[in-house]
Amino acid sequence: MTIPDFQSLMLALLEYAGDKKEHTLREAVECLSNQLNLTHEQRKELLKSGKQTVFHNRVGWACTYMKKAVLLISNRRGYFQITERGLDVLSSYPGQINIEYLSQFPEFIQFRNSRKDSPVEQGEDLAEEKKGEGKQLLTPEESIEAAHQRLQDNLAQELLVQVKSCSADFFERLVVDLLLQMGYGGTRKDAGQAIGGSGDEGIDGIIKEDRLGFDIIYLQAKRWEGKVTRPEIQKFAGALQGQRAKKGIFITTSSFTPEAKNYVKAIDTKIILIDGEELAQLMVDFNVGVSTVATYEVKKMDQDYFTEA
Repeated sequence: MTIPDFQSLMLALLEYAGDKKEHTLREAVECLSNQLNLTHEQRKELLKSGKQTVFHNRVGWACTYMKKAVLLISNRRGYFQITERGLDVLSSYPGQINIEYLSQFPEFIQFRNSRKDSPVEQGEDLAEEKKGEGKQLLTPEESIEAAHQRLQDNLAQELLVQVKSCSADFFERLVVDLLLQMGYGGTRKDAGQAIGGSGDEGIDGIIKEDRLGFDIIYLQAKRWEGKVTRPEIQKFAGALQGQRAKKGIFITTSSFTPEAKNYVKAIDTKIILIDGEELAQLMVDFNVGVSTVATYEVKKMDQDYFTEA
């Protein structure tokens, strides 16, 4: 089974709180993950931000939404407890608790109306409409991350189209810029020999692995349309052996055949293959050929601030 969305967790969380005791969110996450028989991988799966697990985030938002409907309440920091309204809901044996169910409570309606103009809320509404098509309703963090990922993917596609239209010389300079941004080569003066330096035996150039140059990496950069096949990689590997080199990077604007990928796994020489899609994503990640147009901060309440001495 997949990890349930936060709406699907609401009833289970309310039932968990039905003992009328105070509970922490961490305790609830542990109990529900056991109840749902989540795998180790599902329990450890992180949001794209890498700062919270997906399941913890979804349980947290299930708790938040039911607090807004006054089914749960927090009487002290870090704890939640069921309310009389929450007990009444449980006694009515609802088959499901979701946003539609919570909308019968005026406090929740007020909460929703106050957020109707936010992009996150609009994204949630869209996901809710599509839920019947097998798509899960996202939490606000997941909505933001999904929207950000769509922007990143679109940008990467645009970059790849642009890179393919550039000259071979420009592509070579682009590869140097990217490797420098990734921490290779030290300075641009050091990287001057990186591309087009040797032009020898299938090697386009070399670059230092680190600023001090403890090791050298040999490069091959191909602005191709067709897939790079195994013979091309074999030729590059042979050129590396001729230079007594242990490491190489083969970068292309196209892609690699499965045989080419399998070949680099079977040889002792370490060769990294970077296809067009990965190249474009690395350009986005390391700010090569892109610029920042807007920055948004996601904040949360500082509970320590409200702790009275």
